[in-house]
Amino acid sequence: MKAVENGGTAIGIRCKDGVVLAVEKITTSKLLKPGANKRTATVDRNIGIVSAGLVPDGRHFISRARDEASSWRNIYKGPIPTSALANRLGGYVQAYTLYSSVRPFGVTAIIGGWDPESELLVDGQVGTGPKSGSGGKVEGVKAGGPALYMIEPSGLYWGYHGAATGKGRQAAKAELEKLDLSAGNLSLYDGVKEAARIIFIAHEDSKDKDFELEMTWVSSLDGPTKGRHEEVPTGLLEDAKKAAMRSREREVEDDEDRPKSHDGERMEE
Repeated sequence: MKAVENGGTAIGIRCKDGVVLAVEKITTSKLLKPGANKRTATVDRNIGIVSAGLVPDGRHFISRARDEASSWRNIYKGPIPTSALANRLGGYVQAYTLYSSVRPFGVTAIIGGWDPESELLVDGQVGTGPKSGSGGKVEGVKAGGPALYMIEPSGLYWGYHGAATGKGRQAAKAELEKLDLSAGNLSLYDGVKEAARIIFIAHEDSKDKDFELEMTWVSSLDGPTKGRHEEVPTGLLEDAKKAAMRSREREVEDDEDRPKSHDGERMEE
């Protein structure tokens, strides 16, 4: 957990029509090539992962996730549901806490994906289960849709509307709670803007260090990514970064304009 707390902030936002993943990648050297050394990765075409903590552990975790997704596709002839991937990876990470020959993972990972209804419920597809009865379809309940999970070093995982981890997780979590994500009204494009804004706010803990904002998204089948996990287009990402910086500047100006108490602290309005 200490390794995770010292890593860059990573967040995931579950929107009504997709999922956004973002990470604050601290620039440790001016010699590093911009855009290289990715912290986000595609596991299967519809699922992505971002992690905070030890980078080599994160890469091994991603490799394992790809193996699990490949194994599922070979057996069931379709993409692995995000919940099933989180379940398998949670068990894998938890196994690393049991034996003296290995050590626990030094990463907390956020998994985001879009489970397409058309692929999960194709008639005759292997592994879809019965049409009715135990384990079958439930009338009125739509399968598929956006999914977001966070897996901790202990192997514990939960489903989230908005997840945050890393050094600035407390500030990021506070901002995520303000969005009222459980209402399901946030669009994917608004999610990109909010993710950029939140990362810039969380970066205040490390404001003396430069960082790169890395962001990916996955949308519904009729959305901008056609159900695939992809990097956010450069133009949209730059617009989101500029909007985030303007928002941050306004917050700083508002804070400076607030009256001070006798001991010099800012007074709440």
